[in-house]
Amino acid sequence: MLDVLTVVTGVAALLLGAWCGWAAYRDQPTKDWHFIGMAVVTLLALVQLAVGIVRLAGGGTPEQGTTVFVAYLLGAFACVPAAGFLSLGERTRWGSVTVAASGVVLAVLEVRLHDIWGG
Repeated sequence: MLDVLTVVTGVAALLLGAWCGWAAYRDQPTKDWHFIGMAVVTLLALVQLAVGIVRLAGGGTPEQGTTVFVAYLLGAFACVPAAGFLSLGERTRWGSVTVAASGVVLAVLEVRLHDIWGG
């Protein structure tokens, strides 16, 4: 995998988590600006998904298995959008908490993806 893309995605996810965590601390739901941040992080995860599939199609093999790698790629891609949809249904501070947690989860998934590929 591309180390730079993994780091950028992980840092962006942590920044999103901190931003939404701050909103939750201030007792605010997710707002339009948060959804723009979620879109940026999701776009980074989509780019990583595409790069991962291209690397697999080009003959690259993850150290810990292709199935596990693809599962983590799909999970990383779906993590933030799923939390975004949940936060739309929960228009209280808990919606912000959900998105903050998804940012932390995505950062952990990025570290795990790096390990699975053999980094």
